[in-house]
Amino acid sequence: MKIDLTDTTASKINKALVKGRRAIGTPAVGMVLTLVIVTDEENAYDALKAANDASREHPSRTLVVIKRVSRTPRDRTQSRLDAEVRVGADAGTGETVVLRLYGEVSDHAQSVVLPLLLPDAPVVVWWPVNAPLDPANDPLGALAQRRVTDTYAAEQPVRELTARADTYTPGDTDLSWTRITPWRSMLAAALDQVTCEVEAVEVEGEEFNPSCELLAMWLADRLDVPVKRTLSGGPGLTAVRMHTDSGPIVLDRADGSLATLSIQGQPDRAVALKRRDTAELIAEELRRLDPDDTYASALRFGVERLNAGPSHRVPVEEAMASLEQAVASMEEAVATAKEGASKSAGSAPEGEAPDEAAAEAPAPEAAEAPVTEADKKAKAS
Repeated sequence: MKIDLTDTTASKINKALVKGRRAIGTPAVGMVLTLVIVTDEENAYDALKAANDASREHPSRTLVVIKRVSRTPRDRTQSRLDAEVRVGADAGTGETVVLRLYGEVSDHAQSVVLPLLLPDAPVVVWWPVNAPLDPANDPLGALAQRRVTDTYAAEQPVRELTARADTYTPGDTDLSWTRITPWRSMLAAALDQVTCEVEAVEVEGEEFNPSCELLAMWLADRLDVPVKRTLSGGPGLTAVRMHTDSGPIVLDRADGSLATLSIQGQPDRAVALKRRDTAELIAEELRRLDPDDTYASALRFGVERLNAGPSHRVPVEEAMASLEQAVASMEEAVATAKEGASKSAGSAPEGEAPDEAAAEAPAPEAAEAPVTEADKKAKAS
């Protein structure tokens, strides 16, 4: 069932939701959370389809916020809210409200969303594209316990990861991190099968792929070993090679669906490692609403450890500080030596140059050589 509302308010939208539930015979609310999707008109259909598929596992009220761009200055001053209410088969197993904001109201989306949130239920905000640099301080992000972004949709994914690390707040997560969950599980299980010490790791994948970078950061953070990043034609992640003291461990996925796990001394095994769609990724993120400490550690400290290598390698900043301290000590020693030389020059007699005074000074007596038995006999003869 669909109900279209033009130039409406949040109160009228709530009344339409109650009317729609009664019309389909389900007046009770049986949803577990509120999912707020902030997107544009171009990506709204795909994001809403993924949310409806995920609602089969997590029945939720989905609020799609679309900020329409005003084409003329007159449109910017005319605020309007249009809504499309979907219940029943048109909304999966939950409820869906598509909000289109025009004019000045688009700058205050949180005031429209707040009255539509389910009472006493967690809130998750998802930006499929154009995520803010600081999701926690975004007006809509401040309403949520979990904030989901996707650096894969950014123009410069690696730089976007750096921005995420600088502004990380507990509750932030990224679908690029969710994509590597099967890889992390498979690699951890492979290390549990053998007793070995990992010496180095190589991560192979597409260039500028944030999932490849996050996997390399996670390995560098957890194993404290050098991680080499190599490029391939994809799709996505293609291989991880761990060099250990008991032989290599290789997880190779060349076709994007089936991978081969190779462990020294064991037969090769084929494992399912297909590329998952957005609905599966969102469903996984909705299973946990607590902060992801592992993601935070890999994101905030993985870059530094990836560049510096193992913990015994000195970071660049620390090396530069030590070098500057050594240079300062050398300059101080040179200044002290010059001061001592000038004092010695000033102590010479008046009217004489320091070199002449030193020349007229009596030479120290030569030390007497020890007298041997041969010397005594020669003297007696």
